[in-house]
Amino acid sequence: MLNKLVMQLPPFLKNAHLPDFILNLIIIGAALLLGRIIKFILALFVKKKADQTIKYSFFYSTLKYLGKPFNYFLPLLVLNMSLPFMRMQGIYILRFEKVLEIALTICFAWILINTINIAQDYTFHKFDLKKADNLKERKIRTQLQYIRHFVNALIILLTIAAILLSFHSVRKIGAGLVAGVGVGGIIIGFAAQKSLSNILAGFQIAFTQPIRIDDVLVVEGEWGRVEEITLTYVVLRIWDLRRLILPINYFIEKPFQNWTRASSEILGTVFIYTDYSIPVNKLRDELSRLLRDSKLWDGKINGLQITDSKEKTMEIRALMSAANSSDSFDLRCYVRENLINYIQHNYPESLPKTRTEISCSLSPELPEKT
Repeated sequence: MLNKLVMQLPPFLKNAHLPDFILNLIIIGAALLLGRIIKFILALFVKKKADQTIKYSFFYSTLKYLGKPFNYFLPLLVLNMSLPFMRMQGIYILRFEKVLEIALTICFAWILINTINIAQDYTFHKFDLKKADNLKERKIRTQLQYIRHFVNALIILLTIAAILLSFHSVRKIGAGLVAGVGVGGIIIGFAAQKSLSNILAGFQIAFTQPIRIDDVLVVEGEWGRVEEITLTYVVLRIWDLRRLILPINYFIEKPFQNWTRASSEILGTVFIYTDYSIPVNKLRDELSRLLRDSKLWDGKINGLQITDSKEKTMEIRALMSAANSSDSFDLRCYVRENLINYIQHNYPESLPKTRTEISCSLSPELPEKT
């Protein structure tokens, strides 16, 4: 088959007086150019199908993630197919073929990783976190994000292994190490014990899901949302945009608060401290009015109670509900500010105060002035 292809080459390429170096350069240049032309035609086809005006397009996502890998993969593939037409000594052609094989392996791994990113884009579009009740979406995203990290790491490890095992000397070393694999496995097991426990903890979190992407947690005294779950750590986005980084097995071994474990709905509380003279019913009516006027309230829970009484003040708790933790935080701030403002303007005498009674008795016999 290859002999037939060689016979079909143009006469100037088969001309014996053409230097081998020039012939090889022509073949390499033509192969790379042909690969880029094929990629350009494919990109034009995908661009016609891609619609960038909408939020998600499968073809646009494909072009975004696979455009760069195919810039290298297709020219290298065509160049690899053109090797029989090149005039080189056997040792050089073998070395050149080995370099192309390694480059193609790396490009193929790059394509596989970016294909997973395309699947992630589709899943993120299908399961949008912006919904009010996004419990199912957070479950799917948590599992997908961890699995994506794991599969990407596996692809990279397999690619490195495939490249190393393609060398005959490395295979001989590997065969010699088989005898000591038992002892070596024990040593590696002890050395990588912490890393393996993190990976196993990640699998446990991904499928039992004590935490999920976008869950609201209170950890180490900090309030924040789960932003990312990797193979070894979890990123918590604090309310003031700081990031708290915790090892993934922390959430298996230590207690923490998860405010959105069962649903995205959440209760909010506001504590007000006032004097005993405050009319609680009036304050309760004002809370109801504030919640009715707010778009942040979900219309489910509304309550105001005296939850504690001290020697100087009484503690009043306003209870309200919201669709998610972000709305709950904003609603609590809104209610707290307006209740204080209401008390200041209508019942200023009921603000917390300290009473001091001073009694003074005059002695009947005053000393004479000198």
